[in-house]
Amino acid sequence: MDFRFAGRRLREYTVLPDNVANRKRLQKALERIEGEIALGTFDYQKTFGKPLPTAATTAVEEAPQAQTELVASMVQSRVGKTPLLRDFIEVWFTETEVLWRKSYRVTQRGAIDKYITPYFGDKEVGQITKADVLAFRASLAKVTTRKSQGTLSNRRINAVMKPLRQILNEAADRFEFTSAFRNIKPLKMKRSDVNPFSLDEVQRILSTVRVDYRNYFVVRFFTGMRTGEVHGLKWKYIDFERNLILVREAIVLNEEDELKTDGSLRDIQMSQLVVDALKSQLKATGKLSDYVFCNRKGQPLDNKNFLNRVWSPLLRHLGLDHRRAYQMRHTAATLWLASGEAPEWIARQLGHTTTEMLFRVYSRYVPNLTRRDGSAMERMLAQHISTVPVTGAVIRLDEPALGEAARERFDSADENQSTLSAFLATSDGNQASQRGAKTHRLVSGGVDRATADKAMGASRTAGSGVGDDGAIPWAWSTAKPDRSQPPPRARPSRANGDAFVV
Repeated sequence: MDFRFAGRRLREYTVLPDNVANRKRLQKALERIEGEIALGTFDYQKTFGKPLPTAATTAVEEAPQAQTELVASMVQSRVGKTPLLRDFIEVWFTETEVLWRKSYRVTQRGAIDKYITPYFGDKEVGQITKADVLAFRASLAKVTTRKSQGTLSNRRINAVMKPLRQILNEAADRFEFTSAFRNIKPLKMKRSDVNPFSLDEVQRILSTVRVDYRNYFVVRFFTGMRTGEVHGLKWKYIDFERNLILVREAIVLNEEDELKTDGSLRDIQMSQLVVDALKSQLKATGKLSDYVFCNRKGQPLDNKNFLNRVWSPLLRHLGLDHRRAYQMRHTAATLWLASGEAPEWIARQLGHTTTEMLFRVYSRYVPNLTRRDGSAMERMLAQHISTVPVTGAVIRLDEPALGEAARERFDSADENQSTLSAFLATSDGNQASQRGAKTHRLVSGGVDRATADKAMGASRTAGSGVGDDGAIPWAWSTAKPDRSQPPPRARPSRANGDAFVV
């Protein structure tokens, strides 16, 4: 810091790292000092913890202990006296917990008590630096887990860092200092592990599971309800008249709690399979408890008990890879997608406000279920597009009747086209050609040749173009064509069964 006081130029140094945050800190301290100098209230010894130098000395020549004291005094002058982190945590938690669900309060409290308070508890919130925060995060990456003996995942580390960020940001706002959490980004996380069951696996599970849990599995596999939503489902939320499940409550940590998100409040349309399962369950527990799925005492199912005594043993018995029970929800989503249900409808069934998560998480599994990627396009083409070749015969007329111009066009078309094609030079006065065309339409429409000839009042004529096999695919005119106009092109017929009308 460089400033003038009492007619002298003074310089004070700090051992703080040279970065943007610390420069802002020193600039604020310098502005305060200059303001006090202007007002005549500046006390050098109170600010820097040492008497005003009498000679041209600098702080860099002071002992290392003096430099350490300078750093502390500068931080103290910048933010003033701030509470210890452990004390501020209690104030912050009490003010904020009213906004959270009970289950979220428990997880936040656990992260604070297990990781944050032991590391930062005895530090003042205003003295925690960005380097301290990064060192704390690095220490979390080395913590081993109890079950897998591995280290904490990035997802878990981010979950621990989240309340620390909120605490430091709130303290910075209240005590007017720069938060040490600025520009610290969360760690990258792997994509959610989505591993749905196939239809064959679902059938095996439903055929093998205990009878008293079969209805439970049907509801979870074919409604996409979350674990807490199923365990908190009550009979008053089942509408058999409209085939709806009203999702209104959830069981979290063995207690009734609010739903996970606002979108979770929804009405699920039941398939007939689910309706039958719930009607069967009504006979078993309808008079025992308000909860659809309960234990013998009428209390909601305990999730840990279900996982340890039903779910895990069932997968081992069937020889299936162990998966979280939450995969039953993913299975419902992928089955709906594979069956062609509208994405917006599926999102509403699952409690999502948009289809973004649906396509990002689930859509990549649809080809594995249908086993025929692109089959929808194949079905559409098979219904509307015919690949049956046109059958018939093109009859060449005698050269005198054909005419030189028409013969030249016919030869050119015959040489240049592999399929049946022709050009017709029409003439208003050529009645034979008109009769031949009419006879052609009659035969093509299903009238036999003899009947067609009789209806036209004439048998085979030069202009009719009737072949020996009775087919009349084309008719030719012997009239001289008008060479000033281009020859007319063959165009598709609108009548079923006609390849072209010329």
